[in-house]
Amino acid sequence: MTRAQWTILTQRARVRLAQAGWHGLCLPVAVSCVFPLVWMVSSSLKTQQTVFSDFRLIPAVPHVENYVKAWTQGRFGIYFLNSLGYTAVVVIGVVSLAALAAYAFSRFTFRGSGLLYKLVLSTMLIPIPGAFVALYILLTRLGLVDQGTSDWLPRLGYVLPQINAGLPFGIFVLKPFFDGIPKELEESAEVDGCGLFGVFWHIMLPLARPALGVVALLTSLAAWNEFLLAYLIFSRHELMPLQRGLVAFHGAHLTDYPLLMAGMVISILPIVVVYLLMQRNIIQGITAGALKG
Repeated sequence: MTRAQWTILTQRARVRLAQAGWHGLCLPVAVSCVFPLVWMVSSSLKTQQTVFSDFRLIPAVPHVENYVKAWTQGRFGIYFLNSLGYTAVVVIGVVSLAALAAYAFSRFTFRGSGLLYKLVLSTMLIPIPGAFVALYILLTRLGLVDQGTSDWLPRLGYVLPQINAGLPFGIFVLKPFFDGIPKELEESAEVDGCGLFGVFWHIMLPLARPALGVVALLTSLAAWNEFLLAYLIFSRHELMPLQRGLVAFHGAHLTDYPLLMAGMVISILPIVVVYLLMQRNIIQGITAGALKG
């Protein structure tokens, strides 16, 4: 064996050893994260008598009817549709407004634009629970808290603060992406008779699709999992999203653990599926934005 071949084998062995070490470190962390989810699904298929006595992950007789009971008795059909509607409105609002604001910060300069951009980003440093007292007082005075008199005002009071909270992150992701797009493309479109909004719609948005996907996906994750604001605003079941409804369900079925686990599986299953399908797009979008910035 020549020295070159020995060097190559040694390098491959070091790489494999390093990979094995990283896998050895990451595997326990992955198991600790996945096992509670597996146990939750397993418990949702058991009965109240066997949930704490049968420790098998795959029950001998799966009780799928627990999901039907959770969906009907726990009102998860209403909660599910509410969460879908709230999440869709928040994502559309954040993506559209953040794209417009990021494009304005990227292409138009005016006195104080840099300071305004920094002020917008500085709101990301404010912890969300720290603003809840002032936010609750404001929403109460505006009549946007659920008081049993209107259905749409509490819904509006729920989605507007989430749109406002998601805008800084959306602008932070999209502005560097717009900065990296050559201005010659816009000038060519303007020469061909395309207006300002046409340039934004036909040129900038298609090129920024990876970054828009990142903003949309992360915003949907945050909106779907939101709980504290819903806990402050909603008091009626027909207006609650999934996470708020899950707490109400937990209070009504505190000792019925299989139904409780079934409700938790229903609440996390859609967003977990979406995240698993789109996680590669998150990495690609963030990487593209970082490279362009």
